[in-house]
Amino acid sequence: MSKNEKQPHKPLSAYAKYSALGIQMALIIGGGCYGGYKLDEYYKNTAPVFTIILSLVSIALAMYIVLKDFIKPNK
Repeated sequence: MSKNEKQPHKPLSAYAKYSALGIQMALIIGGGCYGGYKLDEYYKNTAPVFTIILSLVSIALAMYIVLKDFIKPNK
């Protein structure tokens, strides 16, 4: 097979890739929210400052990772 010929598309590998991205995104956001909650609990804050900050940072980090994987060329 030459370099110009395309290999057949494997749909199961695409499903696995995107479901792994979804799980990774959920774990990052969940970890950020849980960490913020525990910090608020530790410092006995009346307002959930750490929860809000860490959840927003974790959402931004998860979006960065997902977009980086989408933009990366397929090998």
